[in-house]
Amino acid sequence: MGIILIVVVFGVLGYVVSSKLKSKFRQYSQTALAANLSGKEIAELMLADHNIHDVRVNCVEGQLTDHYNPLDRTVNLSPDVYYGRNAAATAVASHECGHAVQHATAYSWLKLRSALVPIQNASGKILNIVLIASLFGGIALFNLPYEAIGAIIVGSYGVLTLFTLVTLPVEFDASNRALAWVQNRGIVTSQEYGMSKDALKWAAMTYVVAALASLATLAYYFFIFFGNRD
Repeated sequence: MGIILIVVVFGVLGYVVSSKLKSKFRQYSQTALAANLSGKEIAELMLADHNIHDVRVNCVEGQLTDHYNPLDRTVNLSPDVYYGRNAAATAVASHECGHAVQHATAYSWLKLRSALVPIQNASGKILNIVLIASLFGGIALFNLPYEAIGAIIVGSYGVLTLFTLVTLPVEFDASNRALAWVQNRGIVTSQEYGMSKDALKWAAMTYVVAALASLATLAYYFFIFFGNRD
């Protein structure tokens, strides 16, 4: 029942934060940017100001699908952001470029997160195999003692939790870089700056909720396997 409670609580919390983020994005999308720049133009300008000339700005399908891909060095913006000329598009486009700046300057937390990606992927696969096997009574096939199974589950979740925690400074730093640049460059008015800052705050909250959920799940499994020892 404990894991069900965690899933429900953080599922509801995640839904509330996600809904609030979408609401803020819709609200701030109604405010035309005084500088009349699109998200694409803002992204290209920010990259140029940081002497980054090997990163492309692309338009990708979907809503809030914006991301920076360090593998092919692309800033990928959803249509609302790519073509948008408003405070919300400004916030998202500059935030994603903030990741490109992190990459170009070898920001330590981004390097750590990138290094954790293959380990996280492997841990996720191992965790899925063990949990699915346990649900269908196949855990005995592993011929491992209870403590070893517990160590695998807790260790795997530990890696996933570490990844979510490392993600937090990466996301907050990207937002801080974005907000500092749009303000210093005169891209936004004081009102537009406040809107951009608020939109990025709610975007960051999605990562905070994910980290808290992962921490709670890790604590639950640790207690289940190792908390009742004499």
